[in-house]
Amino acid sequence: MRAMSLGGVSSFDERPDPLELVDIPVPQPGPEEIRLRVAVCGVCHTELDEIEGRTLPPVFPVIPGHEVVGYVDELGQGVTKFQVGDRAGVGWIHSSCGADDENLSDEFQATGRDVNGGYAEYMTVGQDYAFPIPDVFSDAEAAPLLCAGAVGYRALRLAGIKKGQRLGLTGFGGSGHIVLQLARHMYPGTEVFVFARSAAEREFAMDLGAHWSGATDDEPPQQLHGIIDTTPAWRPVLAAMKALRPGGRLVINAIRKEQADRHLMADISYTEHLWMEKELKSVANVTSRDISGFLSVAAEIPLKPAIRSYALEDANVALRDLRAGHIRGTFVLQIT
Repeated sequence: MRAMSLGGVSSFDERPDPLELVDIPVPQPGPEEIRLRVAVCGVCHTELDEIEGRTLPPVFPVIPGHEVVGYVDELGQGVTKFQVGDRAGVGWIHSSCGADDENLSDEFQATGRDVNGGYAEYMTVGQDYAFPIPDVFSDAEAAPLLCAGAVGYRALRLAGIKKGQRLGLTGFGGSGHIVLQLARHMYPGTEVFVFARSAAEREFAMDLGAHWSGATDDEPPQQLHGIIDTTPAWRPVLAAMKALRPGGRLVINAIRKEQADRHLMADISYTEHLWMEKELKSVANVTSRDISGFLSVAAEIPLKPAIRSYALEDANVALRDLRAGHIRGTFVLQIT
């Protein structure tokens, strides 16, 4: 089968094409596993973290990709939840202990990092970590829902927002534009304030119904009850903590933060950024319940992500475009 393989850690500045197109054997499903013929796979910022070593795969080579939509083409022994021909999706969680806090477990394995993922024509996954895709979504629309959507759903719940309160989103890429639509559905009357680097992203936010949009360091017209940060940088953390009202909470929705502007955190002021019972919380992975619960809510809306498609062989191009920023929606690889 065709696959895009990562052979080791490298910098995009030194190696702009880190993934190699390879031809490898089709994987065989083990007990209680299904094999998917992959149709599409979303492209996520976490792939950049894997390539550049911020969240390190345990072994190389590895096939990235964790926003996978495909069709079951073979069943392992003991599979009862799927039949051949069913459509299913796989997110960042490939397997874990099954507990309510399985996202925090030492047994957690990530799709496309700890095991091979969806930048390939076929992949395998346990039946408990594959999810039926609602009919309302096309394959391409469903792919980003499995990570950008599901982890955004978890972040929104962790933000503790109530109906009518004010929510901020800093960074407006794949996850941010989904969370905005989700928040307007789940919390009617909640005003959403968007902080983004580019004018195009800010315009996109307003098109989707944001109450206000501004640059990362702009002061919003009102202080906010909760803010979700989806960026790889540190500057938005300081700006967001300053924009919170007393008792507000910032939720950082990122697997890793980059190092380039970490020095800015030396400017943190207890009085300005933290005092008055402000809170700072991170999102760690997702659970299977996050994905299944989110897909159900997303189908009710129905949520419609903006999509830009690439061929599997153009995965390096998609990753470079993602790294360059100024994204309007999400990227997906069309595979079969």
